[in-house]
Amino acid sequence: MAATRRVALVYPGDRSARDRADRAASRFAALFDALEAAGVAAEPAVWHDDFADEVAAQLQRVQAVLVWCNPIEDGRRRDRLDAVLRMLAAQGLCVSAHPEAVLRLGTKDVLFETRDLPFGSDVHRVESLGQLEAELPRRLRSGARVLKQYRGHSGIGVWRIEASGSDRLRVRHAQRGSVEQTMGWPELRATLAPYFAAEAGGHMIDQAWQPRLAEGMVRAYLVGDRVAGFGHQAVNALHPAEPQPGPRLYHGPALAAFQGLREQLESGWITQLRERVGLAEQHLPLLWDCDFMPGEPSGAGPERHVLCEINVSSVSPFPPSCITPLVEALLRRLPA
Repeated sequence: MAATRRVALVYPGDRSARDRADRAASRFAALFDALEAAGVAAEPAVWHDDFADEVAAQLQRVQAVLVWCNPIEDGRRRDRLDAVLRMLAAQGLCVSAHPEAVLRLGTKDVLFETRDLPFGSDVHRVESLGQLEAELPRRLRSGARVLKQYRGHSGIGVWRIEASGSDRLRVRHAQRGSVEQTMGWPELRATLAPYFAAEAGGHMIDQAWQPRLAEGMVRAYLVGDRVAGFGHQAVNALHPAEPQPGPRLYHGPALAAFQGLREQLESGWITQLRERVGLAEQHLPLLWDCDFMPGEPSGAGPERHVLCEINVSSVSPFPPSCITPLVEALLRRLPA
């Protein structure tokens, strides 16, 4: 085994998790095994700000860093981790996903930036509560809207809003366990105000409701610019009368039902997306995914897919079919 071929898998945890880190018992056990089989020494690097310097010193000894840390979760931010990752990348280490890729792809702003691309939709960027109150009533006359905070996960900060009579609104949070509420504009303003704070990004993204969402969301798992697997899930969190989301079913990249989406992604959509957000080809994450909702039918053309969000910072779990192409892509980026 070449001594220079070393990679660290970074994921969050406390001191106890770091001290007892066991590759065989981790959620990445299969990936650890595949890396070892390919001649790469792989090691866990449990991250926490409390021992950031210790982890940073560990990462100085590897040639690649694969990261699974949400930017915002349970009150934690990854500002310090991002600073370390940027420093390592500047030193020539392979870092995926690079913090710049997370910023360009992994926030809801990507929906606004790509609104006119084939997978885009009717999307607006809302900079203030005043703009929201001035513009949203007019848009609601054409149907429900979904307001999304700048960045988040697990449906947190995603709100379906629909007009309900004079000055009343039906509002539902996508976070698991939420129920529909009826409120007026003052209550909506108070509910959404925290998302316009500077520390929360200072704005929201307003996307037209996709009526076919109850048919299920398709997640395309990507390694670089190639599809490596699919996930399919019934997503009902924003439907007032429907149960909570069901389990996501995982499939390899050859699943017949999604070959049209695969062809569109690999033949143009990924390139269009990357160029639109200003991301160099070599900076595409080694592992990332795109969530698509079924769009309104467009006649005899191909099935319409509407981008819902992109996950870059912590793509886990993922289909087993992703492991081999992920390892192969990493080997291409490591020094010989």
